Amino acid sequence: MLITTRTISANGLDFAIDECGSGDSVALFLHGFPESRYSWRHQLPLLAELGWHAVAPDLRGYGDSSRPLRKADYHIDNLVADTAAIFDALGAKRRLLIAHDWGAIIAWIFALRETRPLDGLIVMNVPHPKVFTDVLHTSSAQKRKSWYVAFFQLPWLPEKMLGANRAAGIGRAFTDMAVDKSAFPPEVVDHYRDNASKPGALTAMINYYRANAATITKEPAPFLETPTLMVWGEEDTALDIALTEGYGPLVRDFTLVRLPGVSHWVQQEAPVAVNAAIADWLGRGAG
Repeated sequence: MLITTRTISANGLDFAIDECGSGDSVALFLHGFPESRYSWRHQLPLLAELGWHAVAPDLRGYGDSSRPLRKADYHIDNLVADTAAIFDALGAKRRLLIAHDWGAIIAWIFALRETRPLDGLIVMNVPHPKVFTDVLHTSSAQKRKSWYVAFFQLPWLPEKMLGANRAAGIGRAFTDMAVDKSAFPPEVVDHYRDNASKPGALTAMINYYRANAATITKEPAPFLETPTLMVWGEEDTALDIALTEGYGPLVRDFTLVRLPGVSHWVQQEAPVAVNAAIADWLGRGAG
């Protein structure tokens, strides 16, 4: 099914979106760092075939979307408000939220705050905020894996290092972490390097970490009623597999699908397995 691109206005910003399908049953895809709407190229046609209007925006600061200048513009409250406004701009009456990495942080908090009613939540390789906090406090392994969050608090240096040589460091984030390197051929890596090389883009992307590091783990954790699917690549070098445990007291209807031999970049590296997990979960009545 054909993926088309356009720009929509929401929450006072312009968002570039890729989309498949149509209608008021909206499956909204939120990408992570340092990705873009392009990271969902394998999933958009599937959701459209399943009857959803499948939409993947570049998040604020990324790609071809608006790029606010202040660190505070990237606070989680603004990111959650963007998500609600995009659903509203698309005329959503049913809502499915599908997200990875930073997008999944936004998605968890959107769902926990009951910002808009959700028919389902699908998160990939990012845990519930309380699970992350609990594991971070008890696991030296996760503390070591999270070193980059502290690095990103520094001014200008992360941008200088990641942006050198047309954002070669951004390209290595994919190729070094991936288990199946063939999932990231030069043309895919070049897309992400080009995006990160746009004026102001790296600062905007890193500001997600700077604006939220002190508060994101303090998010309240009410019992989540939304049916939730977690898909997790087991070879994630940034997030420990222990983060997939302990959801019983937190989520009423929780399904976990672990994918062995797959990295953090799960939906791009293992699209067949990820799509099968999504289709099976939705086919069993979730969403």
